[in-house]
Parts: sequence; C-alpha cells; structure tokens
Amino acid sequence: MSRKLLLSKNINDDLLNNIKEIIPNWEIVISKDKEEWKKEMVDAEIIAGWRNKMVNYLPQKENNLRWIQSWSAGVDGYPVNIFAEKQIQLTTASGVHGFPISETIFGMMLSLTRNLHRYLRNQTQKKWFHENIHLELHKKTIGIIGMGEIGKETAKIAKAFQMHVIGVRNSNKKESNVDEMFSQASLHDVLPKCDYVVITLPLTKETYQLFGKQELSLMKTTSFLINIARGEIVDENALIDALRDKKIAGAGLDVFEQEPLPAKSSLWDMEEVIIAPHTAGATEHYDERLVNDVFIPNLKAYLKNGKPCKNVVNFDKGY
Repeated sequence: MSRKLLLSKNINDDLLNNIKEIIPNWEIVISKDKEEWKKEMVDAEIIAGWRNKMVNYLPQKENNLRWIQSWSAGVDGYPVNIFAEKQIQLTTASGVHGFPISETIFGMMLSLTRNLHRYLRNQTQKKWFHENIHLELHKKTIGIIGMGEIGKETAKIAKAFQMHVIGVRNSNKKESNVDEMFSQASLHDVLPKCDYVVITLPLTKETYQLFGKQELSLMKTTSFLINIARGEIVDENALIDALRDKKIAGAGLDVFEQEPLPAKSSLWDMEEVIIAPHTAGATEHYDERLVNDVFIPNLKAYLKNGKPCKNVVNFDKGY
C-alpha cells in the first residue's frame, strides 16, 4: 500500500508538482468533501490543511496519521489533546503572514491617525469636512505585544516612520529594529508609554483576556489599540467601555471574541473603530509561501527522520 497525503486545499499545479517531486510514489488525495475525508483519513499518513470537522473522522483505535500541517498560524481551536494522545505531530503556517498582516496593521494605524476611515464614511455622503485631522504617525511610540514574524516585520516597518519601538514577549531577548524589549511580566510598565499598542500574540491560557479593564486603563487616552491576533485576548466588553468613555482614542480590529461579529455589537457603530472580518493575513501569495517555505521543508525533514522541522507545536504551550 502506498503512503498517503490528504490535502484539503485546492492549490495550483506548480505547487502540487513541487510536492509530487518530493513524494513521487505517494498517493495524494485532494478533497474538500467531508465524505471523502471520512474514507481517506482511515489510512492517511499526512494531512495538509486541517479542517475542524475532520476530528469526527479520526480513527478511534489504530491510527496511521503521523503529521498534520495546518494552513493557519493559530491552532487554539484544534483538538490538540487528541493529537497529543494519538502522537500526531502538528505544524503551523507561522511565518507566512509577516507581510500581509504587517501591512494591515499599518493600514489601520495610518487610517486612525490620518482620519482616512472618517473620510471614507464622508465620501458615501458626499460630505466635504476636515474631520479635525492633526495627528502624525512619525516618531510616535509603538508597543508590539508578541515578537514573532509578524511582530518583527511590524518593527521593521515602524523604523521607516522613525518610530520608537517597544517589544514585549515571554523573554526580553533583544531583537533588531526594537529599541526596548520587555518580558510579558512587564506589560503594565509598557502600556503607558505607547501611542499604538499592537497585539500579535497567539491565544493560550496565559494570553486569554490578557487585555482587560486594568490594561486598557493603563494606556494613554490618545493611544490606539490594534488587534490582529485573536479576539479572546481582549476583553471585548472592557474594550467597548474604554472606547465609549474615551479611555483610549480608537481601535483597529481584525479579530473578535465571536466571529462573525454579531450585528448587536456596539463596536459596529463606533466612529473610532475599524472592523475587518479576520482577513489580515489574506494574500495572493499565501499558498505559495506555505507550500514552498513551510510544508516542503517540513516534508523533506519528515521523510528523513519522521519529524517536521518548522513551526512544530508544543502541545503544553499551545503554540
């Protein structure tokens, strides 16, 4: 019996051929159909592109599945306890999102700073109004909470605006393009310094509602919050209160506690809030970067010693 890869994504022929060159004798099944998954997961060794409903089709006893390549960076919604129990390795798409998400971050920051979001609303009403524009992005202080690939790229771009860059992560190890680095334990010391607070953290037990009433109250009243990570990292009710009471100046949000964002949410009607439907990482180059830069190196390593080499999830840490 040939070894099998189940691919739940439609990728172009060039990318598929790149994979076939590495595993010419494998059976590669490409399908988005749930019934097909049920049949093929019985003996699939690798799954590229985990879908949440696939958990229903994992074999209960004997399990041939050895490795799952996620098509996303976050795996907070994955059944990692089951993967750990069945000794299934999991790798993420971390590193794919640096360019598109950092562009989204600066798009939101620039819009909130230069009132572009207000001008777009005015344009629909053919309204000519200055909107009291006065802020500049240049030489302000940005706090980047999470210094993975997205955080690093954001810091790099910030330097083009001559910004003072503060980084926060689990360790305070120095990073290029970062002027000051703090550990997450020092978050409360960092927040009062920042004109922009950008959240790029994974969702874990430690980061769940990391930003609540206290953290938001420590921010400048003139500061902006940007969240492109996970909605659950921010207490949404506390954020709504902070915006309504003008404890912070505004927010750019790509992620929410509940998605889609319910129509009844007060965030929809707040003028100083920019809402995006969890699309910050969307890009024309997504599949190409994931396949060529992450999956294929992992596939080569897996064939060599049974272990992928990039973005391997630590089940205890959750990322």
